[in-house]
Amino acid sequence: MKLYSFWRSLATFRVRIALNLKGLVPEEVVDVNLMQGRQRDAAYRAVNPQMLLPALLDGDGPVLFQSLAIIEYLDETHPQPPLLPSAPREYLEHELKVDEPTRLKWIRHWIGEALSALEANLAGHPETGRYCQGDAVTMADICLVSQATGAGFFKYDMARFPTVRRITELCMQNDAFARAHPLRQPGAPQAA
Repeated sequence: MKLYSFWRSLATFRVRIALNLKGLVPEEVVDVNLMQGRQRDAAYRAVNPQMLLPALLDGDGPVLFQSLAIIEYLDETHPQPPLLPSAPREYLEHELKVDEPTRLKWIRHWIGEALSALEANLAGHPETGRYCQGDAVTMADICLVSQATGAGFFKYDMARFPTVRRITELCMQNDAFARAHPLRQPGAPQAA
């Protein structure tokens, strides 16, 4: 197992915690110094074209990146101790005795927390333009729209988030976003 890491990478920190909890020690840890821009070196780009940390190579398999994907992989390949609940919804319902209205309240709470943080960041950031980062669509807009769309599924009132709403509405005028909307996909429920 080879871990591409940097001491200050918080995403790699997450993976190191998971490795430690599982009692796993990579045979090799490769330092990719983000402060020196080493993630852009050709050698690392060959490992991870996204040039992000962490990356994990386990045996002959493909290189894994994105900390949560790596942690899920580690949980599947080394199931003890489990890092994911075996049945999270059942846990809420059966272990905590949470009924459906309470579960929805819990979901809406966390949607609100996420949207509040996004609104505060976007509304107060000088780089926010027509979109999250200036006047062109970026990955940030894709993530924002998916979060706002999810909020809509749970009938979360978006009135407190004018910047999030504005950017989401603008993005949804773009055919790439509109065609990808969950309710326009095969198997989606028909609009009422």
